[in-house]
Amino acid sequence: MRKPIIAGNWKMNKTIAEAVELVRAMRRDLNAIESVESVVCPTFIALPAVADALAGTKIAVGAQNMFWAEQGAYTGEIAPGMLAGLCQYVILGHSERRQFFGETDEGVNKKAHAAFKHGLVPIIAVGENLAQNQAGETDQVVRTQVTGALQGLSREQVASLVIAYEPIWAIGTGLNAEPAGAARVIGVAIRGAVAELYDEATAQAVRIQYGGSANAANIADFMAMPDIDGALVGGASLKADSFVEMVKATARVRG
Repeated sequence: MRKPIIAGNWKMNKTIAEAVELVRAMRRDLNAIESVESVVCPTFIALPAVADALAGTKIAVGAQNMFWAEQGAYTGEIAPGMLAGLCQYVILGHSERRQFFGETDEGVNKKAHAAFKHGLVPIIAVGENLAQNQAGETDQVVRTQVTGALQGLSREQVASLVIAYEPIWAIGTGLNAEPAGAARVIGVAIRGAVAELYDEATAQAVRIQYGGSANAANIADFMAMPDIDGALVGGASLKADSFVEMVKATARVRG
């Protein structure tokens, strides 16, 4: 049984003080929910303070990105070893990183290997843009991204990581994929790609989230789909009551 995972990607929002205030407002409620894993992903500068605020709770912390090199002349980047001890998860390959910063499947793969080397669990984001969706290229695009990201990883590593299906056209737009449509992509394209690379057992073990304008009003519909194992949440994770309700709704449907 795959444990649902709801992760909040705060993106470039919240000062350190605001980040601590947010997790303090929701840590009691989230910590009481055992059937769903909760993860918060603040900015780099807020990671230590958020980790301290959540110490002793069941709530996990994630980084929004990292570089693959151990150290060196990479101005502005964060090495995986710098995150060790501060967080358990790291988001890799988010569409905004691909779109605005030129990240590639090859780079995501290097980061995934580096993450595992330092005890971090990757949340690997994949998804098609609107033109690709309308052209019927969704499955092809997503399979290519999954295949590229997982190259050289072991079965055990893939079974333990998280994949987030985020159709780019649904991120921050108020639009979202239909639950059945998202579940089809997740079950056929993503799990299918994992099964082809590894085996069916690995494909059934990996947790796959939906992301893209997921919120408290629609989360139950997505969680009613057996192939969807949670959500990577953007704007709705910036308000305590909204994020807590999403985790509670997931627990009611899947707990």
